[in-house]
Amino acid sequence: MCGITAIFSRTAPISEHALRSATGQLHHRGPEVQRWWISDDHRVGLGHARLSIIDLSASGNQPIANEQNDIHIVVNGELYDFERIQRELEQRGHHLKTRSDSEIALHLYEEYGAQCLYHLRGEFAITLWDEKNRTLFAARDRFGIKPLYYAVHQDTVYLASEIKSLLAAGVPAEWDETSFYQMSQFITHVGNQEKTLFKGIYQVPPGHYLIATEDQLRLYPYWDINMPTSQQLGEKTGDDQSYVERLRDKLQEAVRLRMRADVPVGCYLSGGLDSCTALGMAAQYTDKPIQAFTLSFDHDDYDERAIAQEMAVLAGADFHPIPVKHHDLATHFADAVWHSETLFFNAHGVAKYMLSRAVRDAGFKVVLTGEGSDEIFAGYPHFRRDMLLYNQQGQDNQQVEQMLQALQDSNRLSSGFLMPHGSVDGLDTLKRSLGFVPSWLESFASSGHKLQPLLSEPFLSQYEGMDPYRKLLNSLDVTGQLRERDAVNQSLYLWSKFALPQYVLNVLGDRMEMAHSIEGRVPFLDHHVVELVRSMPVHLKIRGLTEKYVLREAAKPFITDTVYKRQKHPFVAPPATFSPDQPLNEMIQDTLRGSCMAQLPFFNQAKVVDLLDRLPGMDATSATAYDTVLTLMLSACLLHEQFMTAKQPVSA
Repeated sequence: MCGITAIFSRTAPISEHALRSATGQLHHRGPEVQRWWISDDHRVGLGHARLSIIDLSASGNQPIANEQNDIHIVVNGELYDFERIQRELEQRGHHLKTRSDSEIALHLYEEYGAQCLYHLRGEFAITLWDEKNRTLFAARDRFGIKPLYYAVHQDTVYLASEIKSLLAAGVPAEWDETSFYQMSQFITHVGNQEKTLFKGIYQVPPGHYLIATEDQLRLYPYWDINMPTSQQLGEKTGDDQSYVERLRDKLQEAVRLRMRADVPVGCYLSGGLDSCTALGMAAQYTDKPIQAFTLSFDHDDYDERAIAQEMAVLAGADFHPIPVKHHDLATHFADAVWHSETLFFNAHGVAKYMLSRAVRDAGFKVVLTGEGSDEIFAGYPHFRRDMLLYNQQGQDNQQVEQMLQALQDSNRLSSGFLMPHGSVDGLDTLKRSLGFVPSWLESFASSGHKLQPLLSEPFLSQYEGMDPYRKLLNSLDVTGQLRERDAVNQSLYLWSKFALPQYVLNVLGDRMEMAHSIEGRVPFLDHHVVELVRSMPVHLKIRGLTEKYVLREAAKPFITDTVYKRQKHPFVAPPATFSPDQPLNEMIQDTLRGSCMAQLPFFNQAKVVDLLDRLPGMDATSATAYDTVLTLMLSACLLHEQFMTAKQPVSA
């Protein structure tokens, strides 16, 4: 796990200082070694900040060159089953300089060009320079687990693992106001696969590769989820137990591969099915206790310590609770935002920042995590709502209404975040195009409805008549990937293409882990696992009000009975509105009433202050629903201070 950079000038020599600055800005991603390579004509440079996981010797340092010294590569991430591929490459005559997993991508590119990506299994971002073909090639893994950003500035192409690295190389920092407007509808993170909140800075989308030459820069897809149509699902045969057994085998393989490291592997552990499954399966592949790390909030409704500890005992793991107090969230909020480079909906990202710090302080570099499971098994409550609303064949209407009410009652902590709260409008485009409105987009729109009155008139007037949902759908192959699919699978596809890589895998994944040089490994997003699960009938994902049914059955031998029977509890931190006299709420109050909010071009500060004044009189459910709006505005102020007003990128 590392940080990577690249600079390719089409017309003039690149700046060695810019390359070194860009790479140095990623020190937290690779604190052990920073190295650079610049081509003989000084038109191309690659940089690498290394966190040693496989092949700890200096021979594993990057950039790595091929035998002819005409292809150079830098890699961020982990490539699994690499030892088998190493043997195959050596049998074909390749001479490997390292025993690291990263080098296989270099020689696979020699063999297959861009098609090498089909031979890679894991979480990765890759950049290489192909001298003979004068081509800069870059790629991102199938789900966007590892980040990769690019910009074209003054006829020069820049690539890096994080935006702050591009800024350190000389790319200017400026708000992309259109992206921020989409965020005001609560869909910036889901409204475009490429754009960021920074003008002129883009992401390589998940499952895509980039080709840059002297003449052009283009993106190409190489993988998609490809949900089966309803008819194709209906044609599938096989009983439930056969699916359970196949899933168990695939998951165990994915976990086993991710236990391979030249350093100890720990595990993030909550009271949820996903991380408990990862820990339970991982315990099979080691004769030593796994070190399990659990966040413990100082609010009973959000604290899962007791359930996690019971699971740790079953797995024979050493249990490490990490207490998180309200004042901790305030203390570390700005640092977490700096590392994420995006907007927050909740302080859960700050809690993950603290968790990864505790893991680092315990001497670990690698952890298994449960991210991605909800995205493939329909774990969130809004997917169950879709199942009840839009898959009603053979169901009793009265029973459906009772189940919907039960779902709402049991997910009050998700109100306004993962479940709709309040009125929603402007969703006609979704209904016309998809035939229904996915509940998670309805939920986000309900939060956007609360934010809309707080926006400034000059800002709103620029986007009068814009339909952000049309922009969302225009970026997709609606006919090829969504039409004739089950409603739940359509919702899963949309969430997995947008919210997963742009928020979940950032704010709850890579960026909070790499802030403290921790590599998170995600067995649920092994593409072999995903390709099996996508082929399953929807009733194996959701059965009644039971989410992730097939995973529960596959994991049953490895988890406690408590976890097996427990409903999904979304990972969220206690809202700041719960504790009006605590530091995080005070931070929100002070920041949104202060000078930074006044400088932002997006909000009407007088209306924001009026909302702050009204909060104490709101009922608990409404105040909780407004927490997403308040957290977003706080993070916007911090991003503005950290990046948009600084002449040089700040460091956390």
